[in-house]
Amino acid sequence: MSRRRVATYEEPVRLLGERRGFIDLFWKGVLLVEQKSAGRDLERAKSQALEYFPGLKESELPRYVLVSDFQNFELYDLDEGTETKFLLSQLPQHVEAFSFILGVQKRTFRDQDPVNIEASALMGRLHDTLKASGYRGHDLERFLVRLLFCLFADDTGIFEPRDIFYTFLKERTSEDGSDLGQSLTLLSEVLNTPVAERQESLDEDLQQFPYVNGDLFADSELQQPDAEPAAGSL
Repeated sequence: MSRRRVATYEEPVRLLGERRGFIDLFWKGVLLVEQKSAGRDLERAKSQALEYFPGLKESELPRYVLVSDFQNFELYDLDEGTETKFLLSQLPQHVEAFSFILGVQKRTFRDQDPVNIEASALMGRLHDTLKASGYRGHDLERFLVRLLFCLFADDTGIFEPRDIFYTFLKERTSEDGSDLGQSLTLLSEVLNTPVAERQESLDEDLQQFPYVNGDLFADSELQQPDAEPAAGSL
């Protein structure tokens, strides 16, 4: 993957007031880098990096900020509130701090996190809506587990490149949801098929998804069961 698909140099951004600035390197939603000449104050460089934030869209706000004078490096994880400081010669001892470049992210899950509460409520609403439409039992529960797996895999680097499930839903399905079920069924079939056994004509976007070993995505159809038996019958 070329650098231009990931990050841009000298990204223009509007600062507070009428001023404009240029981010030295910007990976939208992930990383912002501010470089200074050797010996310059990196605390000031960090402040300058944070001044760019008001001019960015919500979806572009990075989790990581890296400042450097090419010899001293300071990496800040804004989600975890942690910082990693080291000399260039010490990079091998701190390289794991940059594992997010590969899609591996350290996460601290908190049940009381409002985002987690909101996500749980959405999954609950989806469950109730499907159940009210006639889906129930094992098929329904398996479908929700599949969906949860895809969301988790998209967010933690199991799916590469990052956010391919989100992109698939956003760009390859209709806004009214009319073809969503069909698209998810097709994706399940792809996830259940080893890469070497897939059709050569398979869509490029779908080909990116890995093979998920096991039976999670077997029997990809979400079948609506027959009416429930009457009370007292076997």
